[in-house]
Amino acid sequence: MTILPFYIIQSYNLASKVKYVKAPTLVTIALLISFLINLPRTLELYEVFGNISKSFDQVSVKDVLTRLLFLFVYSLIGLQLNTNWKYRLNYGKIVNSIFTVIANIGLFFGTVFTFFYSHQMITETTLAPSGKGISYFVYFTILVIVIFISRILRFQVIHRDDLAEKELLKQQSLQNELTALKNQINPHFLFNALNSLNSLVRGNEEATTFVNELSYMYRYILQSGQQDLVTLNEELKFLNSYIYLIKTRYRNRFVMDINIPKDALNRSIPSLALQLLVENAIKHNEISEENPLKVLIYIEDHMIVVKNKIKPRSTFVHSTGQGLENINKRYKLLKGNEIIITKQDEFFIVKLPLI
Repeated sequence: MTILPFYIIQSYNLASKVKYVKAPTLVTIALLISFLINLPRTLELYEVFGNISKSFDQVSVKDVLTRLLFLFVYSLIGLQLNTNWKYRLNYGKIVNSIFTVIANIGLFFGTVFTFFYSHQMITETTLAPSGKGISYFVYFTILVIVIFISRILRFQVIHRDDLAEKELLKQQSLQNELTALKNQINPHFLFNALNSLNSLVRGNEEATTFVNELSYMYRYILQSGQQDLVTLNEELKFLNSYIYLIKTRYRNRFVMDINIPKDALNRSIPSLALQLLVENAIKHNEISEENPLKVLIYIEDHMIVVKNKIKPRSTFVHSTGQGLENINKRYKLLKGNEIIITKQDEFFIVKLPLI
């Protein structure tokens, strides 16, 4: 048996997707930090204000450039670590926090020790104990500043996402209002047209029944659009009207076998879910005298099962592929789980959890 779980690849919820701070922003901040921290040595190198600090080791071009490079790389890695990298882990807040603390400590000591070694190799001088002490203090201070800036950057990203989400919700709300206004006009026109058609075919029992079933279906679609869930009993009544319309077209070439126990009729499912599955079977399978389509609907393991034999149409069928995805997305939002889609032998099976 092949199991095909149906995953939602996109979610409109922006908060579920972590947004990262862009590299140019971090590079700019790192350059600024390294330049400001190294500014006193640079000024002393060119004797702008004379001898600024007696605690400085002998200042040289190599010394200034080495410090500038290490400060920049250190700041950049610290910013990346605390704004982006730690949010790529999906092991929970505690593990992420432990990783961040260990990574920051490792970055601090690793950078300081590497700086001591590299500075000695490049400048061919040894840092005095006071110089090393100042270096420890400077790099620790930079780390604190970097963590603080990283928090500000993260809050900015979250704030931007919130604004974008609110704007999206606002646009969707306006679109829903527009759709609602259109739907207030369309039903009256259609129901009046159906009533007129009913009067024209009066005396033809089959045609009258067809119009009545179509009218009931449209009314049910309008009403169910205002609620997320309906009882299985209501959904089956609607499905029977839909089946009547389908059998009017296909006659004995289409067969429905519904076996639902009474104790399950009060359970709930998303509205129109069964109709979409039956329509999906009709759309994708051959229906002929030689190959009639039979759709089974029954209960199994607290799930409603829709099953049909796979007999693909020989002609091209235009399909958006949104039907099953739509049902699965609704289950994801309403119940937090997903529908089950399987191919077993020659059968296509969809299982819907009862709510």
